[in-house]
Order: sequence, then C-alpha cells, then structure tokens
Amino acid sequence: MNTINILVCDDHEILRKGIVELLNLQEGMKVVAEASNGVEAVELTNEKAPDVVLMDIQMPQSDGLQAVKEIRLKNKEVKIIMLTVSDEETDLYTSIKYGANGYLLKNMNLEELFTHIHGVLRGEASFSPGLANKLLHEFKNMAEQLHNQKADQYNLSERELEVLELVVKGYSNEEIGKELFISQHTVKKHLGNILQKLHVKNRYQAATFALKEGIIEESDRMDEISKCKGVKTCSSSLWY
Repeated sequence: MNTINILVCDDHEILRKGIVELLNLQEGMKVVAEASNGVEAVELTNEKAPDVVLMDIQMPQSDGLQAVKEIRLKNKEVKIIMLTVSDEETDLYTSIKYGANGYLLKNMNLEELFTHIHGVLRGEASFSPGLANKLLHEFKNMAEQLHNQKADQYNLSERELEVLELVVKGYSNEEIGKELFISQHTVKKHLGNILQKLHVKNRYQAATFALKEGIIEESDRMDEISKCKGVKTCSSSLWY
C-alpha cells in the first residue's frame, strides 16, 4: 500500500500537533508538512505536493477558504478536506465552490477521519452527517432560482410554465386541460404563446429547449416525448 502524504493546516498549534501525531501513527499515512495559516498552506502544497490537505477555515493572514481557492488554481489533483468547527452553511458552500473535496467537523472520531481520507482518494466526497443534506438543499434552491430566472427571461407566465411542464412530461392537450381544469382551446392558446416566446416550431422543440435551458427540470415521464420525434409518430394534439 502506498503511503498517503498529508499536509495539516490549522492555526491552533496544540490541536495541529495532536492531529499530526495521530496521523503519523496510522499505518499508510504520513504528514509531510504543517501550516498555521492559508499562506503557508498554499506554499507548502506547491512545495511538498501532498496527496491530501486537511484545511482549517478560520486562520490569520489568509483563511482556509482563500487557501483552497489559490491551491486549486495551480493544483487540480490534490484532495482537500476542510476540517473545522464551523457548520455555517456559507462556509460549506464556499468550500465546495472553491474546490474542496470534503467538509468535516472536528467533533468526529479518529476512525471516521481516517475513513474519509481514504474515501476522497477513491474519488468520494466526504461530509460530516447532516452537511450533505444542507448541500443538497442549497443545490435545490439554486435550481429553483435558475428556473425562475429562465422563466422571467422568456417572459413566461405562471400558467404557461404549468402548461410547459406538462408538455415536457408528455401530456396531450386533452390531458393538460384535465390536469389544469381548462379547455383544450385554452391549452392551445397557451401553447401557441409558449412556442412564440421560445422561438420554436412545435411542442417537441419546446420541451427539448425547456430542458436544455433549465426552464423546466428533467422529468421521469420523458417516454412520451421520446416518441414524438416526427409528426408521423404523434397525434396532431400532441404537437399543437
């Protein structure tokens, strides 16, 4: 088994020394450098080329977030795990945005830390319990914001978005009318407005464009749309 070379960055000397000693006692792991701030972490990463960097966040001179950002500009391969007391969502999101491979809280036990180190080297993302859910929640919010921005960009009304979403799911005009409690005539009117605003010719193009642009999220009912790749395979109501 190849030795895992590790850089530990933490401004609390006693804590840092303790982590270093425990890592060096672990078979297959070796601490090749210690840093007490972000500036040192960047310099030592470039100099020592560790496999893994354990990075604190709140430090003098340059914090861990800035250090991650700077390290990633020059080194895409090194694995960076934030090891911190901060469970602030902003720190979590910024760390991942800047290129961290994991985010762990210092209240974990040693075996968990060792497991996460091995995990990131296998290409896994490592998070303390509960933090992954926060991250997924943020991604969901970002997707909703993008969805709303795209809708505003194309000037789609709330009702037109509802119709478009059902088109993406493969609903016919009759099915859309029943779902939204409106007449097929009204459905056609809304669909005509959608085609005009999206600058497309038919409902298949509208559905494809909506998914590509993020106006509507991916649906598990794409089977109907996949059948409608030519006029001959769909009823006229599925096209307009």
